[in-house]
Amino acid sequence: MMQRVNVFVFLLCCQIALAFTTISNEKQATTCLRETKEDLVVLAKKLNPLIGFYDPLNLAEADLFDNGNEATIGFLRHAEIKHGRVAMAAFIGYIVHANEIRFPFPMKLDGTPFPQGDNPPELWDAIPDAGKYQIFFLIFLLELWGETSTENHVHYMREGGIPGKYPDFPPELFNLPNLFNPFNFPERNDQAKERGLRAELNNGRLAMIGIMGFLAAQTVPESVPSLRNHVLPDYQGEVMAPFSENAIIKAIDAVREAGCLYLVCKP
Repeated sequence: MMQRVNVFVFLLCCQIALAFTTISNEKQATTCLRETKEDLVVLAKKLNPLIGFYDPLNLAEADLFDNGNEATIGFLRHAEIKHGRVAMAAFIGYIVHANEIRFPFPMKLDGTPFPQGDNPPELWDAIPDAGKYQIFFLIFLLELWGETSTENHVHYMREGGIPGKYPDFPPELFNLPNLFNPFNFPERNDQAKERGLRAELNNGRLAMIGIMGFLAAQTVPESVPSLRNHVLPDYQGEVMAPFSENAIIKAIDAVREAGCLYLVCKP
């Protein structure tokens, strides 16, 4: 039952995401800086003609970090694309783990297998903190490299930068694949790129709603009516606490025990 429901939800969300994607026969230029609020209004209409441009916080006219409005738009566009990609991976990963699909090889070198069960948050809790730190360290390295500018890659907040594009790895790093196009698909024309970007934005937005809906349904009863009647198993833990121990609170407690508070030692 759980498998059928999860597959149904997945297919339903895919269909909804595709329904939000519009197809245009107009030739479009590659999306890059400098974008303005007027460009966002045009893009919003293409993404969802029903809602259109909606900016209640007026972020389209903001100037973050004193880099100018157009750089701010590049920052926000890149952030949305990146969060959408992470959400799509999380959504698919949630369904995979809810159906008890896991790697066939052991989780640790000593032969310890991956945790078993159909409750994704509980499966994450069962991973040792050492493994979680490795995962976050890899994410940190990818984020660090993603913020660099090279001869072949312009930062997304600079003139000519493309929001969402990830820079190539240098060839001396074991010939790692290009994360922006890891399978080396043939170069597409500008119109196909624009259509693909719109689909990615819509799918990412829906995935963000989807993964948070799953977690809300597990932790807050009746918060998601479509997932009521225990379609998803309850979760009694804290979804916003990735580690079994809070390192920050632990460090503060250690400082207090040493007789120091707020980094000012007592005489």
